[in-house]
Amino acid sequence: MRKTVIGVIGGSGIYDIDGLENARWVDQPSPWGAPSDQILLGSLNGVDMAFLPRHGRGHVHSPTTVPYRANIDA
Repeated sequence: MRKTVIGVIGGSGIYDIDGLENARWVDQPSPWGAPSDQILLGSLNGVDMAFLPRHGRGHVHSPTTVPYRANIDA
């Protein structure tokens, strides 16, 4: 049976997820260029998850500069 993995592209303020175990930020290259930030990987209640801050940590991308294709690919 395949393991469940959840991917979340979220807004600002979700950088610290309560209960996230083995949390680590990783680079994820994309043929569309770099995503808006690194991907936060970890396990929440036994489910592996990946979180990408849509605007980047520190809100470095405005809605018109978010690299949407790279984010979806990442």
